[in-house]
Amino acid sequence: MEEILANTPVRAYLARLIGEEGISLLESFPREGEYSDEELAAQTGINLNSVRHTLYTLYEKRLAEYRRIKNNKTGWLTYLWHLRIDRVYDVIAEDMEVILEKLEAREKFEEENDFYICKSCGFMFTFSQAMDCQFQCPSCDIGLEHFDNEILLRALKRRIRSMKESLGHA
Repeated sequence: MEEILANTPVRAYLARLIGEEGISLLESFPREGEYSDEELAAQTGINLNSVRHTLYTLYEKRLAEYRRIKNNKTGWLTYLWHLRIDRVYDVIAEDMEVILEKLEAREKFEEENDFYICKSCGFMFTFSQAMDCQFQCPSCDIGLEHFDNEILLRALKRRIRSMKESLGHA
C-alpha cells in the first residue's frame, strides 16, 4: 500500500477519486483482515459518513470489496471491508481508455465541422447552426465570424498520441 500511495500520479488519481480524507483512510487501513465501516471510523478517527463514502467510491471502482454478514437476532447486516488497491493500475488504464474514446470523438467532431463564433458573447456555432441563424448571433444579433480551431485540433492530437503511448497503443 505504501508503495502505491508513494507513486505521485496514482496518489493524485486516488485523491481526485476519494479526497484527502479518503487518502488518510487508505494510509491507516489495517493491512490484514476485514473491518466494518464503524470499526474503521473508530480506528482511524475519520467521520463514519466519510469512511462509508470512501468505501463505496472505492467499491464502485473495484478497489474495495465487502462481505455481508447478518445478525440472526437483530436482522442487522454488517459489511466487512477489505481493500483491493493492487487493482489501481488497471482501473487507471480503464479510465484512460474511456477518456481516450471521448478525446477521439471530440477530435473527429473538430475535424468534421467548420465553426463560427460571436466575438461579443463568445458563443460557438457549427456551420449548420450558423446557417440556421443566418450567421447572426441569436443572443446579441451580432454577425458571426469564422473560427479557426487548428490550435485546439493540434492539442487534441498531441494529447491523444500521448495517451496512446501511455496505454501502449502507439
